Amino acid sequence: MTTRARSLPIAPHPEPAKRKLPLAGESRAVDEKWRPIYAVWEITLRCDLACNHCGSRAGRTRPDELTTEEALDLVRQMKELDVKEVTLIGGEAYLRDDWTQIARAARDAGMLVSVTSGGRGFTRERAQAAIDAGVQAVSISVDGLEETHDMLRGVRGSFRSALEAIENLQSVGMRVTANTQIGRASLSEIEATFDLLTERGIKAWQVQLTVAMGRAADHPELLLEPYHLLEVMPMLGRIKKKCDERGVILWPGNNIGYFGPFESALKGTFPRGHMASCGAGRSTLGIEANGDIKGCPSLPTSDWVGGNVRDYPLKDIWERAPALRFTRDRTVEDGLWGYCRTCYYADTCRSGCSWTSHVLFGKPGNNPFCHHRVLELLREGKRERIVRVREADGKPFDYAGFEIVLEPWPEEELARAKELAALHP
Repeated sequence: MTTRARSLPIAPHPEPAKRKLPLAGESRAVDEKWRPIYAVWEITLRCDLACNHCGSRAGRTRPDELTTEEALDLVRQMKELDVKEVTLIGGEAYLRDDWTQIARAARDAGMLVSVTSGGRGFTRERAQAAIDAGVQAVSISVDGLEETHDMLRGVRGSFRSALEAIENLQSVGMRVTANTQIGRASLSEIEATFDLLTERGIKAWQVQLTVAMGRAADHPELLLEPYHLLEVMPMLGRIKKKCDERGVILWPGNNIGYFGPFESALKGTFPRGHMASCGAGRSTLGIEANGDIKGCPSLPTSDWVGGNVRDYPLKDIWERAPALRFTRDRTVEDGLWGYCRTCYYADTCRSGCSWTSHVLFGKPGNNPFCHHRVLELLREGKRERIVRVREADGKPFDYAGFEIVLEPWPEEELARAKELAALHP
């Protein structure tokens, strides 16, 4: 299915950083226990694509992005907080003039360093600059076959540019991976996209569901319905077998799952052998280009920024910001609602990806994009749909408002749904 954009999305003017936010008076033992092993750092919001599913509505530079000196000092603070790995993103990271300087500083500080890119302008020269800066891997975003990818990315020719970027990076010896969003427009092309990417020698592939944030919230027709997981999960199970055969690592994103029959096959290498609860503010750290700090890079700015590094040391924000403490403190009783609160896996899963549920309903704690949940409802002859009831306001990292519709499975679709549910590893 191909859905054409109505018009080229215009990037909004980003607002200044959220400053002087209150912190708790002191850190607690639980705050000092958790450390951000992995950080995702948006070093600029400037972008050379205009993606129709972009959660950050990237395009324009933030008015108050960190200076080179401030960015390098932040690297020092990340090292002191024991960050082990950092991924530089945008916007488009290479559009910031000092991106290789930041990468080199992080690498010299002992961190693993990678870059995620749309690939439109990843020339051989930039690829070599990444190698020289110590970047160890670059992930190129490819969201379907050519027509679908170009529609989603908002620029004709972006698919071919992404493939050229893979070639340019490989030509200088860079480890190249890829990442793909799964949405309604690309669902029928995901397996073909995987085959294309592995033919071009990628070493790992990350997949996640398109989430209803930013421009994606403007296009509900691009979003999957929860019941589409009946198709998505067996498909990823087939792809996982291909990955094992071809020596490619499959990384299911945090909103892929949860606890259905493919859990062990897809996430068996996780520390517990299965999905755990949201790691925002416990093992992950999100950094916006102006120094705003979140527990996860994807969470909405308006609700989840805990502080700014121009106001407080990074360690103080990590340990004392209420917005970063949320996963350390919440329980099933005060953090979950709706179906998720009643689920058998509630205490382990805690409704999975907080980002996915928050941008649908304005709060985390009830996630309909759950394979286990879809299967349980199917046994009752029911399914859920999401319906937009409020539009987004057009700012970076914003979201609309959705409601869940619980309904009987249409009789003409029920047999096919049961066939898909019967598929298992």
